[in-house]
Amino acid sequence: MSITQGLPQDFKPDTYDALVIGAGYAGAVCARRLAEACNFKVAVLERRNHIAGNAYDYYDEAGILVHKYGPHIYHTYNDRVHTFLSRFTEWTDYQHKVLANIHGALMPVPFNHQSLKLAFGEEKGENLYQKLVATFGQDKKVPIMDLREQDDPELEEVADYVYENIFLHYTMKQWGKTPDEIDPAVMGRVPVFIGDDDRYFPQAPHQGMPKEGYTRLFENLLNHDLIDVYLNVDVRNIMKLNDTTITVCDKPYGGEVIYTGALDELFGFDEGALPYRTVDMVFETLPIDHFQPVGTVNYTVSENFTRITEFKNMTGQVVPGKTTIMREYSRTYLPGMGETPYYVINDPDNIALYKRYRSRVEKLVNFHPVGRLAEYRYYDMDGVTESALELSDDIISHH
Repeated sequence: MSITQGLPQDFKPDTYDALVIGAGYAGAVCARRLAEACNFKVAVLERRNHIAGNAYDYYDEAGILVHKYGPHIYHTYNDRVHTFLSRFTEWTDYQHKVLANIHGALMPVPFNHQSLKLAFGEEKGENLYQKLVATFGQDKKVPIMDLREQDDPELEEVADYVYENIFLHYTMKQWGKTPDEIDPAVMGRVPVFIGDDDRYFPQAPHQGMPKEGYTRLFENLLNHDLIDVYLNVDVRNIMKLNDTTITVCDKPYGGEVIYTGALDELFGFDEGALPYRTVDMVFETLPIDHFQPVGTVNYTVSENFTRITEFKNMTGQVVPGKTTIMREYSRTYLPGMGETPYYVINDPDNIALYKRYRSRVEKLVNFHPVGRLAEYRYYDMDGVTESALELSDDIISHH
């Protein structure tokens, strides 16, 4: 792999069998597989000044490994994804835990046995827990809608507490919605975990953190003799599309194009911008060993930020006497302003708008949108890796 800042003046797209737009999970996975399986020479064109997409991590001025675009917690149920990514990193045994700060009390999320006793007191909480076990069984995730359907005032009280203190205000901050704008069906899916396991992903068989960080994982993933990476390249300056042809550097390009960016941006927002939520992330280094007991604390009823992440609690890094935390402030994404679009707003009008953009590339048989932005959907890291593996399977099958 070579990494170059910007495109050289003599860059010749037709010397590459594939152009990959974006060096995050979707792009890097496709680049590696096409280089390995098809012996393709691949150019990866990345708009940012680094690889790894939103998973990019780096050492801050205090020497602490932080995630620039918010906490990334690896977990998956998918054996194929885990086997593939494990070629490029070893994993720590980190098990993610989340606490909710509810009026100053820290309670496990999802709401569980311990949370019940903290919220309702030792005796009443235990009685409520035993009633939940008798009704639904142990070690089960049960939506609060199911609690309400039991026509039991005590179980309704639990559902109301979880809705009000775990879900409602946090969701209002996260999505900028008022209570009447929040879909009741979504509210009903908020779970209670009937058990003592306080891990956030208790049933995921594969979870942890890359032992040397995400950026190193991507360096290994892209480290192939047939892959060249070009950073600080905005493909909109060199690539144009019409119904039947992709033009790159003013010449028709017939190789495969894996596109992981936003389709509305590619077309200059000419049918309107796809809405997202973005997050302002504020980092702070403190002169203490630890700020909080777990990696993530959600502020579900107070503060104007949604959560605080403490990176040392996730990475296991030992740096005595200092720690870096990050607060997240969710707000509306402003298109065309250089902001990072994080969360799609998945309503029918937005999906219809996305489909109009998507229809404009359907006839381009060598143009392949893949990933969070290109597919206008939320993905965890394993989900976008799976999507990229499936796309690359299809391309490989035709070569």
